[in-house]
Amino acid sequence: MIELVNIHKIFSDETRLRIIILLAQQELCVCQISGILDVSQPTISKNLSKLRDTNLVVDERKEKFVYYKLRMENAVFANIVKNIVDTLNEYPQLLLDKSRLVDKEKHLS
Repeated sequence: MIELVNIHKIFSDETRLRIIILLAQQELCVCQISGILDVSQPTISKNLSKLRDTNLVVDERKEKFVYYKLRMENAVFANIVKNIVDTLNEYPQLLLDKSRLVDKEKHLS
């Protein structure tokens, strides 16, 4: 039961929700997420830490960057993410974030 509550808490924060939806589309590093969302790197790192603590993201070092991607093993989490992604047109901010993915490379620093 506690796992279910924790998953819903994760979605209750706008920044975490935006990060999750970006990562549902492709793996990204902290600097890319920060640039796309226009949110400070420490804030992104703090939220990614919470996602990692709940076992919802995994990280992988590639050269000098650490990239994050979603873990979709949890059926409840996966279904919520899929439902949001399938209805992205209903969420202007999430659509804007998605459109910014095109320029993700310019945020590598």
